[in-house]
Amino acid sequence: MNELKTCDILIRDTSILDENFHIRKHVFIAIKDDSIFSITSEKPSCLTSAEIIDGKDLLWMPGLVDGHMHTGQQLLKGAVLDELPMIWTRIMLPFESTLTPSKMRLSASLAALEMIKNGTTGFVDAGSYFMEEAARIYLVSGLRGALSHSSMDQGNFPDSIRQTAEEVLASEDRLFDEFHGKGNLKIFYSLRALMNCTRELVVKTAERAARRNTFFQAHMNEYAGEVNYTLEKFQLRPVEYLDSLGVLNKNFLAAHSIMVSAHERSLLAEKNVKVIHCPFSNCGKGVPDTPSLLSQGICTSLGTDGTAHGGLSLWNEMKIFRSVMNAFWGVKNADPAVMPAKNILKMATQNGAHILGEEKSGILKEGFKADMISINWHQPHLLATNNPVNTLLECVCGNDVSDSIVNGRLLMRNRQVLTLDEEKILWQAEKYFESGEVIE
Repeated sequence: MNELKTCDILIRDTSILDENFHIRKHVFIAIKDDSIFSITSEKPSCLTSAEIIDGKDLLWMPGLVDGHMHTGQQLLKGAVLDELPMIWTRIMLPFESTLTPSKMRLSASLAALEMIKNGTTGFVDAGSYFMEEAARIYLVSGLRGALSHSSMDQGNFPDSIRQTAEEVLASEDRLFDEFHGKGNLKIFYSLRALMNCTRELVVKTAERAARRNTFFQAHMNEYAGEVNYTLEKFQLRPVEYLDSLGVLNKNFLAAHSIMVSAHERSLLAEKNVKVIHCPFSNCGKGVPDTPSLLSQGICTSLGTDGTAHGGLSLWNEMKIFRSVMNAFWGVKNADPAVMPAKNILKMATQNGAHILGEEKSGILKEGFKADMISINWHQPHLLATNNPVNTLLECVCGNDVSDSIVNGRLLMRNRQVLTLDEEKILWQAEKYFESGEVIE
């Protein structure tokens, strides 16, 4: 390796969570351009840096990746808990039909702010409306993300969001053409729900994604009604139906995947499909067989399902996921370590990077993208631990995240967000909930 004389960020005498989920202490991290140039036990010689961070009391780890969220539902926080089914058709979809460009800008600003402050460095948005406005906000935020346009062409929708298959495809194409590869953003093609997508839209959307070499995502096997729909209409379960259309491959993301049969799991494994669970949201619908998915080599990650389902903290989701896995699978099989802490942390970091199509991210390793966060370890609920990796999962919350770096750029330093005007965004949010109008 060539000797490094200058770098953009030097983190001195710190601790890291390495690629094997072990803690390494007293290391120096040099970041140059968008990547980690070196991780060494001694300060690199003859080195100058534009930004020097004292790493004492900090634990650095890969940034978290929210594999499934909804920017368009950011203003629905607190509106769906304890509501009767179906909240998507009764509450969420009607709300999204009232979105405006200004509402989407506020939603994206709040979502970006919430993710940065919770240690999320990457995300996959499942799709909504006015996504161009969201993309512009996310570009400024510096987050790494993938966006989609909401894609439905059949069902009883409000006129404001009713589209034909060709109109949906045109909307997806415009979003892709303007923002794919711009800054840290990608554009994925999507299906909102199989019950609301014609066969034509499914096939043509998959063709578009393949032609443009991008990912293709869908809500899958989330509700019994969705499974029953494809069984009644096609005599196939949802995953089997998509396989019959030839659209499953390594670039397909299957969000939720709760009610997945053994045969469907074998198809997911055979086609190298990636899966995202959303623990808090999914608890009201069922428990996925994640141990089986992982044992079959299926890349499985975690998402929040958007702030309407409990916020955008993946720390919360990891704790809930561990508890649900233990209660459902661990107790049943007398296996208290059915879902070890290392596995869950890997789902939220390395596997999350794969969900974003980033193979050189999700690990603190030389030559990998500098997408990383620091945890302030000098706190009573974190110090004096027998196992720091377990304590990461059990005790860390979003407020413990001190710094955030994405693509080699500092987005947050000592809890201060550097890329967004936090005070203004919070003021706008307060005014919106007072008046129902967005003040810009």
